[in-house]
Amino acid sequence: MTTIQTVGVCGAGTMGAGIAIVAARAGYRTVLYDTNAKALDRARGQTEAFLAKSVERGKLTQEQVDAALAGYKTTDTLDGLGECDIVIEAVFENLAVKQELFGKLNDVCPEHTLFASNTSTLSITQIASGCGREDRVVGMHFCLPAQLMKLVEMSPGLNTSDTSFAAAWAFCEALGQKPVKTKDAPGFILNYFLVPFNNDVIRLIEAGVAEPADIDRAIKAGLGYKMGPCELLDLIGLDTQVLLCDAFYGVTHDPRCAAPPLLHRMVAAGHLGRKSGRGFFTYDSDKMYGA
Repeated sequence: MTTIQTVGVCGAGTMGAGIAIVAARAGYRTVLYDTNAKALDRARGQTEAFLAKSVERGKLTQEQVDAALAGYKTTDTLDGLGECDIVIEAVFENLAVKQELFGKLNDVCPEHTLFASNTSTLSITQIASGCGREDRVVGMHFCLPAQLMKLVEMSPGLNTSDTSFAAAWAFCEALGQKPVKTKDAPGFILNYFLVPFNNDVIRLIEAGVAEPADIDRAIKAGLGYKMGPCELLDLIGLDTQVLLCDAFYGVTHDPRCAAPPLLHRMVAAGHLGRKSGRGFFTYDSDKMYGA
């Protein structure tokens, strides 16, 4: 059983907006926080469009969507998260930033509030370190696109209490997600494979072996993946991929985890993927994946 009623999500980017949809759709009061007002407005618009499309496809009723949106709000101040029972951070992949955020949230949130990190590469123990409630911090790595994918990698830190982890696990199931337990290890399960794999794809393109569309076509047709690696990289955001590489390489020193030169050049050129309208492919709209 879970006693969680109000969910906070930090970060209105691709991942944070998707997690907020998952929470609101499951019937939780949901507060999406970001310091960027434009990002909050974009996330709200994408959420409304995604939920409207869900009605058209018969996956939700209009009454369910109305209820989800009635319980969904945004805030650009941390004080707006002061009534949350769990706060899930989905800010960019930087240890110091995440530590500072949890430290500030510790002063804002009630004693019982759980903190969850959506990190996909960093240590949960390190993120929790010094926040003031290390026993109530868990890893909850949702998979992109969060509003469509069911898997969540659940990881306790060294100081996470069994009670906190059990509560977070029950909450994850109540969301309708499928949790999988992993140790607090670099990359957990998915990014242990995906970060070097995606970098290999970028190096393949850089070497002129094949075009992005042909690589995606081969991976989907040959391996049965629903989404090709280039399409996924565009969804992740190429600037985010650089941060993932920096974080992952920093703890593994695996050369395959280092960001390829082409990735750096594309980011420098502003080719960030879906968010900028151009990455390995071009996009004429900023609508959410699946909307």
